[in-house]
Amino acid sequence: QLQLVESGGGLVQPGGSLRLSCAASGFTLDYYAIGWFRQAPGKEREGVSCISPSDGSTYYVDSVKGRFTITRDNAKNTVYLQMDSLKPEDTAVYYCAAVQLMCVMDRPFEYDYWGQGTQVTVSS
Repeated sequence: QLQLVESGGGLVQPGGSLRLSCAASGFTLDYYAIGWFRQAPGKEREGVSCISPSDGSTYYVDSVKGRFTITRDNAKNTVYLQMDSLKPEDTAVYYCAAVQLMCVMDRPFEYDYWGQGTQVTVSS
């Protein structure tokens, strides 16, 4: 069965950090770009970050640049999203998704596989 499983979400105070993991099973991530998306209540799903499979190029939405870092470990078939200096507006359900060959952060409908999501809540 082909699937992505996210983990690492939780409740954190403003200024804190979390690391999300996206583990793939049933297929290899070597040829897939992996994107992280988030969706807050009442808002549309937003592309947060993406990492390409070929040269490891990374992309970030402006609101998280300098605070979030995406990395991949192909040996573990896992992609990570390190989130630092978290803000209350980062609160959302975070999803990882896989698309072949190249990042497309503004077109989530092109992604082939999606995880079930993990809740991130930033609150004091």
